[in-house]
Amino acid sequence: SLLVNAAGQPRTEKVKLPSSLQGRKPNSIPNKKVEDPVAGRVNTSSLATAGQQLSGFHLIPPSVTLGVLKEGCTYAATVILKNVGVNFSRFRVKQPPPHTGLRVMYTPQPVGLQVELEIEIFAMVTGKEDTGGLEEIAHDIEIVTETETLLLPVRANIL
Repeated sequence: SLLVNAAGQPRTEKVKLPSSLQGRKPNSIPNKKVEDPVAGRVNTSSLATAGQQLSGFHLIPPSVTLGVLKEGCTYAATVILKNVGVNFSRFRVKQPPPHTGLRVMYTPQPVGLQVELEIEIFAMVTGKEDTGGLEEIAHDIEIVTETETLLLPVRANIL
């Protein structure tokens, strides 16, 4: 029970529920739901439960950490965008600004099960200030889906 602790005494503070039980993901921004009259709907009794989210995506892995990179080289990592809904869903990626050196390569298509996104980074130092030879790149790539905007954090250090 949420009202008593493991010893059976009343709780003194409120229990924080994880975001997965609250119905939202930690790195996502919900969009205004727009009903698409053309999209196919599944009307089986097993899917008729009210309030259940039947669309959405998960990122595997949820963040990309590339470690220490050598300046002037190109590196790549693959992220899987997995459709956890029952219908085909569409998405698009907002490309990061050129000064980050990041680029996302993918094929625009409706996603049935999953699609691979290739995150490519050209390691370059902007040279704004002296950081002791190490510059940190940190950017959140925005993936806009039909129901939400997913944020994919990408982190790297350039030597």
